[in-house]
Amino acid sequence: MTKDQKTSEPWRVGVLFSRSGFMAVIEETQLRGTMTAIDEINDAGGINGRPIEPVLYDPSSEPSAFGRYAKKLMVDDGVTTIFGCYTSSSRKATLPVVERLNGLLWYPTLYEGFEFSPNVIYTGAAPNQNSMALCRFLMAHYGKRFFFIGSDYIYPRESNRIMREFLRESGGEVVGERYVNLRGKREEFIPIMKEVENRRPDVIFSTVVGDGTIFLYQTYADFGLDPKVMPIASLTTAEAEIRAMGCDVGEGHITAAPYFDGLNTKFSEAFKSLYRRRYGEDELTNMCVEAAYFQMHIFAKALRRTNSMDTDLLRTMVLNTEFDAPQGRVSINPQYGHADLWTRIGKANRRGQFEIQYESPSRISADPYLIGYGRCTALG
Repeated sequence: MTKDQKTSEPWRVGVLFSRSGFMAVIEETQLRGTMTAIDEINDAGGINGRPIEPVLYDPSSEPSAFGRYAKKLMVDDGVTTIFGCYTSSSRKATLPVVERLNGLLWYPTLYEGFEFSPNVIYTGAAPNQNSMALCRFLMAHYGKRFFFIGSDYIYPRESNRIMREFLRESGGEVVGERYVNLRGKREEFIPIMKEVENRRPDVIFSTVVGDGTIFLYQTYADFGLDPKVMPIASLTTAEAEIRAMGCDVGEGHITAAPYFDGLNTKFSEAFKSLYRRRYGEDELTNMCVEAAYFQMHIFAKALRRTNSMDTDLLRTMVLNTEFDAPQGRVSINPQYGHADLWTRIGKANRRGQFEIQYESPSRISADPYLIGYGRCTALG
């Protein structure tokens, strides 16, 4: 028997999401999704009779703090599995720790792809599950001239590189590209929006995150620009950011994601009901909440079978695991350790939800290195 099998102690896991700082607007919702799943699992009897016990720290939106807390969790707290990180910078800071100490990081955020680690389970969308469909949709419905605006760190620059390649292959062009500091202020978007007015693109492609998302869309509205003609399209703007900026400000803009609160399937409705009972009837879910929620259930499903937190045993069991997530049935791809997810494109409405404009007929296999790029059909 393993040590885990001999005890009735709780299963302790680390949780690293920011509840303060410029990323709190979205990371707080990831924490909520995590805790919603933990409570649901524990209320049903836990894992083999043992509850999940989260050990929580607030990295306060500082990438280096994620690495420090990951080390504290694994060395001081004896935790081997960690759920957390939103930005790629925070993931990159955590990665060396879990690799060196052989932990397992569960990462519930879309990202730029082109990464693999045997110590990470990636449950957010890779570029082939969001960027490709969004590019084709925008070119078909709005035009071929894109203006890129991003936060100045890893994810936006790499995502823009990928989007530029998609555009080039499809006959589109980038007419401008600007970046703002992650802690940028609202006034920093004014000269960028003046440039947008001068360049007159068909689409603004935003990879701005955190509070900067709110400032970008509010500045766009201040300039009187029209999303029916030139929308802001994003992979990162979710219901949480739309509410924070004002639903009237966000109305008409586009996001690609595996899941939206407006999805009315059986599992989505059950998930929303559970979430709102805990956090309030007017609270909306989003793609980050949903990924944080379903990854905890996949972890629990694998743990029931291993009855051990040993990373090597657990990861082996996680691969190929399927779960009926709110977005639809998902699975963990054994080749890359990424989730096979659904692709959807939504347009924000005045209620702060996204009305679905397109969805894939089935889940899309994760292809983080875009090896299969070119085999997807165009969207009309």
